Amino acid sequence: MLLQWGVLVHLDEEDWLTGKQRNSFPPIPTHKHLPPLVIPPCTDFSSSLLIPSTDVISTVEFNQTGEFLATGDKGGRVVIFQREPQGEYNVYSTFQSHEPEFDYLKSLEIEERINKIRWLPLHNPAHFLLATNDKTIKLWKVSERDKRAEGYNLRDEEGRLKDLSTVTTLQVPVLRPMDLLVEASPRRVFANAHAYHINSISVNSDCETYLSADDLRINLWNLNITDRSFNIVDLKPENMEDLSEVITVAEFHPHHCHLLAFSSSTGTTRLCDMRASALCDQHAKLFEEAVDPSHRSFFSEIVSSVSDVKFSHSGRYLLTRDYLAVKVWDLNMENKPVETYQVHDYLRTKLCSLYESDCIFDKFECAWNGTDSVIMTGAYNNYFRMFDRASLRDVTLEASREVCKRRAVLQPRRVCVGKKQKETDVSVDSLDFRKKILHTAWHPKENIIAIAASNNLYIFQDRLTPNGHHNTPEIQSAPPKWQTQPNPPTY
Repeated sequence: MLLQWGVLVHLDEEDWLTGKQRNSFPPIPTHKHLPPLVIPPCTDFSSSLLIPSTDVISTVEFNQTGEFLATGDKGGRVVIFQREPQGEYNVYSTFQSHEPEFDYLKSLEIEERINKIRWLPLHNPAHFLLATNDKTIKLWKVSERDKRAEGYNLRDEEGRLKDLSTVTTLQVPVLRPMDLLVEASPRRVFANAHAYHINSISVNSDCETYLSADDLRINLWNLNITDRSFNIVDLKPENMEDLSEVITVAEFHPHHCHLLAFSSSTGTTRLCDMRASALCDQHAKLFEEAVDPSHRSFFSEIVSSVSDVKFSHSGRYLLTRDYLAVKVWDLNMENKPVETYQVHDYLRTKLCSLYESDCIFDKFECAWNGTDSVIMTGAYNNYFRMFDRASLRDVTLEASREVCKRRAVLQPRRVCVGKKQKETDVSVDSLDFRKKILHTAWHPKENIIAIAASNNLYIFQDRLTPNGHHNTPEIQSAPPKWQTQPNPPTY
């Protein structure tokens, strides 16, 4: 089902860092109720050079209930949004997760960029999430505090120790109400386990373990143990000259704690069963689509590299994204996907120029909706695509700064290879490859999506009809409309 949508929130990095230097961040702890911020007038940056690289959003993730949304950027910051009763997402907490480091042994600079964020299941009022850069994974606790203890016997109101000779009476400390405070504190640091850059982390359904993957190895961690992990996949050959593939992404099954899937640069996806052996080098299933040798070219292996893998919520299907298409695989059928959707097939004639500009190596993510009936993924020119699995309809929409205008309607886009048929059509030659949507997330239960476009975050919600009801769960015969919310949010 593809519904009509409305823009719920549009934010850029400046909105949650207003009044501060670009590379600064609010101290920890942070107040939940921040001073009001006014969204600046919408402007369009024609050059990505105007955006500091540290402000570019590098990951987006909803928690299991959808009440919270976390984003990480290349500056090592994590920004958490909370959904208010009115339905809008407001800034909940901001903290610096990672700092730039330097490996003196290897003379290697380690960037602070947040590669992945994964929420842990909620078991108490505090929230826990894993955030990783290229080398180090951190477990963060985000909690609220609205009371403070007063009346200590050995400390004064400022926390300093008293002179014991002045203590003549004893009193019972009491809890006093205070302004709500949101605190973010690191509880675990998992480091020194990866020789190569971490590209994936995934929390297991047993809620006790998680995996981390780099280019050649996958490690299994216990959330309570930081000084050791178990290597469960190792693709490193004895002679590095024999290296033929690297791991691009890994993911645990949502229901079976012994199953995991990982994909490689050769376009294959392997399903591994940890019950078979401690080292999962021998896969249980191999998902690979045969390619006609006559259609092979210099770019065939590059464009077939899988950049993202997602299990469906039911656990029955696998969704994979390569450079040109998204594919749905049935876990019971390995030889070919049950569904294939072309994302931007019109770029096949542009592969040479995309290779020269390194755009061909861009890694696009994909997402399921809550019922596994619709697939979403990003594209160039700030476009993102949606595919309805039942009706086989699709739509191309644009996440741009213009949609933040009051009651603006986002019209479907169409990219044409030849002559334009409509004035709104966009020629493939006029696509801006610097504008790209790599990171997307879908609310686990509702039709709310989060789109990261450079340093902008867009949150869309399906549009309500005049009587206040949601649209019917079908792709509308007329082009769907995306409308901005009437009242821009303040923080």
